[in-house]
Amino acid sequence: MRRGIFRPAARVASAVLIGSFLVGSLVSASAEEFPREAYSYPVAGLDAAAEDAFYRGRVEFMRSWSFPPGGGEASGLGPLFNRISCAACHQKNGRGQPPSGPDERMLSMLVRLSVPGDGPHGAPKPHPAYGGQLNEEGAPGVPGEGRAALSWDAITATLADGSIVALRRPRIEFVGLAYGPLDDALFSLRGAPAVFGDGLLESVPIETMKRIAAEQPAQGVHGVVNEVYDVISGQMVPGRFGWKANSPNLKQQIAEAFIGDLGVTTPLFPEDQCTEQQAACRAATKSKNRPELDAIRLDDIDFFNAHLAPPPRRDTDNPQVTRGETLFLASGCGVCHVPSLKTEAHPKFSQTLPAQTIAPYTDLLLHDMGEALADGRPDFHASGRQWRTAPLWGVGLVPIVNEHSLLLHDGRARTLEEAILWHGGEGEAAKAAYAALKRDEREALIAFLRSL
Repeated sequence: MRRGIFRPAARVASAVLIGSFLVGSLVSASAEEFPREAYSYPVAGLDAAAEDAFYRGRVEFMRSWSFPPGGGEASGLGPLFNRISCAACHQKNGRGQPPSGPDERMLSMLVRLSVPGDGPHGAPKPHPAYGGQLNEEGAPGVPGEGRAALSWDAITATLADGSIVALRRPRIEFVGLAYGPLDDALFSLRGAPAVFGDGLLESVPIETMKRIAAEQPAQGVHGVVNEVYDVISGQMVPGRFGWKANSPNLKQQIAEAFIGDLGVTTPLFPEDQCTEQQAACRAATKSKNRPELDAIRLDDIDFFNAHLAPPPRRDTDNPQVTRGETLFLASGCGVCHVPSLKTEAHPKFSQTLPAQTIAPYTDLLLHDMGEALADGRPDFHASGRQWRTAPLWGVGLVPIVNEHSLLLHDGRARTLEEAILWHGGEGEAAKAAYAALKRDEREALIAFLRSL
């Protein structure tokens, strides 16, 4: 029997309160009226059946999982895991943040692990004792793998007019390791990204990505398409999701998060990921639900994530914002943060996500961002210095929705200006152009970014 669903208020007499927000109010409300919920609205034009699928998927995204054998359809957490729900890291469908110091636990971040060499299909080679990421938590009787204690080193950057900007660089120490040392490990700190607009990004034709990559060398940058393994088709295909474009499609990225972050199995990854050295993990009580998140529910959460709408821009008539947009493009930022892209109809959801023009401010390509941002950890064809161009839509609302302003893959940037000043490699010229601007020009460019 299928679960109950949450319908919009326009279709039922009462609405449902989840996470301090009235679910039913989404249909009649807007990001302008409720900016703290700006990342939570569905795309326009969904009919009743599509709305039902969206809210069913939202239930799965919010669901807190339990240890087997109890928990009903929420049984399956662990044996090793980081958090108990998707929403725990992606609060209000937005960005996670790092701890402020080593005594705080990572609540919406994690550490990817690997060892030198290639794993299956060219993926990162999992650490023999710890696997592909550090799982700090364990089910009863299963030791968590340990903890990553994060500290910050202070440095500064000096702009052309003599202004000094304080920056910080992360430093990780692994403590309480349960399965031996990590001396040979490659590791990368990753924050939970925002999850809205992903269905639209999934609709960008690969031909568009390749065309942009072919045109960029004339503008001084060299974006490349990552090639990753698609577990559904069994083929190597272009990657477009994840900090290094290391996932081929939204459904696989969701399934990777369920098995990696929650320890919840799906049809795409039906086995618990316990290494040979983790005897307690392999002996732990299994859920009666196999897989623990079945195909129908995985489809629901895929639909939900695909149909979360990017928030609309604000202050577009503000002269400072208009001036900042001109400076953004003149500084070369728009070469990688491409302002607009044309999509095709979504390959699975063509009726609800038709062909359209979107404004994500990304090219979905990998770029060498220099040694200062390098993690030294290759991921399929992505080198240890390459990162996918982060979409900028919605970035100005992070302080409102998520109540922090931390940016970049590891949250090191505390402001938009700091994020710009960390750019190196292919982003060096754009950073230098920004650093050479007068103070009022820099303020205008930042005002433009805040309008996104």
